[in-house]
Amino acid sequence: MSARIGVAVMAVLLTLYIVLVGQRAWLLLISGDPVGIALGVALVVLPLVAAWALARELWFGVRAQQVGRRLEAEGALPQDEVTLRPSGRVARADGDALFPAYRADVEANPGDWRAWYRLGLAYDAAGDRRRAREAVRSAIRLEAADRTR
Repeated sequence: MSARIGVAVMAVLLTLYIVLVGQRAWLLLISGDPVGIALGVALVVLPLVAAWALARELWFGVRAQQVGRRLEAEGALPQDEVTLRPSGRVARADGDALFPAYRADVEANPGDWRAWYRLGLAYDAAGDRRRAREAVRSAIRLEAADRTR
C-alpha cells in the first residue's frame, strides 16, 4: 500500500510540475522575443517527455501487478523463508542466497514468464532494482505473448 501512495504522490508532483512548466512555456512563447520563444518551445517539449515517462512507468507498474496477481492465482509465487528488515524488505543476505536458484530456472526455461517474474523478485530482494525491472519487463512481454496464444 505504501508503494501505491508513493506512486500517487510522485504522479501528483510530476503533474504539478508539468502544469507549472506549461504555464511558463506559454508566457515565453507569447513574449515575442526569439530567445524566449526558443525557450518556450524547449519548455513545451520537456513536459511532454515527462508525461510520456510518467505514463510508461505507471503502465509498467500496472502490468507488473497484473502479472504478479496471475502468478499468485496459479500458486507459483516464491514461498521461500526469508528474514525481513523492519522496513519489510528482504534481508540482503537472504536475497543473495535465493538468487542462484531463480537464475538457473530462467536459464533452463528462457521462454517462461513465471521464471522471469520470480527472477525479478529475486533481483529485487538482492537489491538490484535495475535488473529486477529488466526481468519483470521480460516476464510482462512473455506473459502477453502467452496470453495471446
